[in-house]
Amino acid sequence: MPSVMIKYECRAPAATTSLSFADTYDLTLEQIAWIDAQGYPVTINFCEHHGSEDGYLPSPMMLAAAAARITRNVRLQVNVIMPFSDPLRVAEDVAVLDQLSRGRAEVLLLGGYVGRELEMFGVEPNQRGCLMEEGVRALKQAWRGEVFEYRGRAARVTPRPLQAPHPTIFMGGSSAPAARRAAREGDGFIGGMPQLNAVYAAECERLGKTPRYQAEMPFSFLYVSEQPEQDWAALAPYALYETNCYAQWQQDSDQDMMFSSALDADALKALGTYQVTTAEQVLHRAPAPPCGGAGNPSQLAAVAQFLPSGSTEYRHHTAVANTTGDR
Repeated sequence: MPSVMIKYECRAPAATTSLSFADTYDLTLEQIAWIDAQGYPVTINFCEHHGSEDGYLPSPMMLAAAAARITRNVRLQVNVIMPFSDPLRVAEDVAVLDQLSRGRAEVLLLGGYVGRELEMFGVEPNQRGCLMEEGVRALKQAWRGEVFEYRGRAARVTPRPLQAPHPTIFMGGSSAPAARRAAREGDGFIGGMPQLNAVYAAECERLGKTPRYQAEMPFSFLYVSEQPEQDWAALAPYALYETNCYAQWQQDSDQDMMFSSALDADALKALGTYQVTTAEQVLHRAPAPPCGGAGNPSQLAAVAQFLPSGSTEYRHHTAVANTTGDR
């Protein structure tokens, strides 16, 4: 059925905002509390990158924990770049987050792709696959609450997560091996490119598992508006900043993802990655829910339109609605 995911990067680039990081985090939590109060099925995704000049969120677990205490409904999805992380500490942190949120935590495990970040954490690109598999297996063992062997040492993680058997483990990636790994080891797949869904689904079928993935999206990054042209003019500088940042990071990697560089707002609009559209257009193009149970236009607008709206300061850190068909 259609779902909405809202991601937070919490950047504060000097070129586009005067907000401090403290203000950015406060605004993020204010927005999340408002979204939660609407009562709609929304997943908040907390992103992760390291050493970025714009202060891109390096500690999603901390922000998710803060959000857990001011929300009651939204799912809290934490990105974890597994090769940079100690699986035992991740297991402990997510278990506590799941208890704090009363069973609303989930993780999105990623391999990392930015060259300087791999160097910063001493990870060779060809190590990522093995570290991902080791990490996800360790998480599942740790969340049983029993003693197990990790790298030849006895380990035990307590408390256990509230969710049984454990919080949902999504795995991401932008390659066929990553898609097949998600089928083998994860509970779901969020791919960097939609064509990888077929690879993932085929591997699930071979393994006798039910696939769960983010379907090809009619919208990628979405802003619902009553005045699309006017709002596109206001949002374009921030979208340009983001797409060019990601495109630069991708240049030095082997990843094939949705972001491309753009010289101006017209070029960016032509790419179709960022879309400013009306609620009626969203309903027309969104995946059809079962039994005709779609929300009305105001419901979709209520979640998405708040994000960059209100004061201009709300536009300064990325929070974008992502409509998906979860299968």
